[in-house]
Amino acid sequence: MKALVCILLLLETFVFVVQQQVDGGLNENEISQQISSEDGRQNPPQTDTLRAEASTDSQQYCDLGIPDIHAALRELTATVTEQKENIRELTTTVTEQKEKYRALDTQQKEQKMFILEELKNKNEEISNLTLSQVELRKENRDRGIAFSTSLLESGSGYIGPFTTEITLTYRNVFTNIGNAYNPITGIFTAPLKGAYMFRISVFGNGPTAATVAIFKNEQQVVMAHDNQPQNDLNSSNGVVLILEVGDVVYVRLWAGTRLFDRYLNNLNTFSGYLLFPLI
Repeated sequence: MKALVCILLLLETFVFVVQQQVDGGLNENEISQQISSEDGRQNPPQTDTLRAEASTDSQQYCDLGIPDIHAALRELTATVTEQKENIRELTTTVTEQKEKYRALDTQQKEQKMFILEELKNKNEEISNLTLSQVELRKENRDRGIAFSTSLLESGSGYIGPFTTEITLTYRNVFTNIGNAYNPITGIFTAPLKGAYMFRISVFGNGPTAATVAIFKNEQQVVMAHDNQPQNDLNSSNGVVLILEVGDVVYVRLWAGTRLFDRYLNNLNTFSGYLLFPLI
């Protein structure tokens, strides 16, 4: 009960001081006089002794029952300061995370732009390559290269044997698209760089062997050969060659061998065509 009285007295004094400061402010002497005046009005002279005792008792109870307000405020201030520091550190951490996020977002955007640019370039390359292939196919169609020939234009008879190798001239031309084969010389000259297919077939009679070979420029590539004591001789062969513009391909008859051909039968043939051009 006495503790409650002490609290009420403190609150009354605090309210009075605040009210006076709001109204115009009082100095410490005025506040003391006001408190004394209030005490005089509330407590008649004849009760001074009782008031003094009550004040002493109240002070004692206030000292014993009420905690140190200033200490509590200091503790509360320290707690608030600590929380502010924690908030400041948290704010700094959040700011750093935001900066990292911005940097990561910028990096991702740059990578996305780089990938899109690379895809654009690849699409353009593919588009250009496709157009080039279309144009190349068109050129190949417009400039088709193929020939097919046999040895004799008329009659029949033997070719050979000779003491040295000779280049055969296939004079009976079935096809000569692109006019790359020359029936006067028997030589095919490549007008385009590309892959070409060539085939030869031979026919003869024993006991003399029948042997021919395909040459690229001055190099022998493949051979068709047959040899037996009697009866017919037959052989064939083929090859795919990569030719540069101006390379030549032809067929040579080996020395000491011979062929037999009949015009309508076309037993010895030489043919070739462009498989596909190369850039």
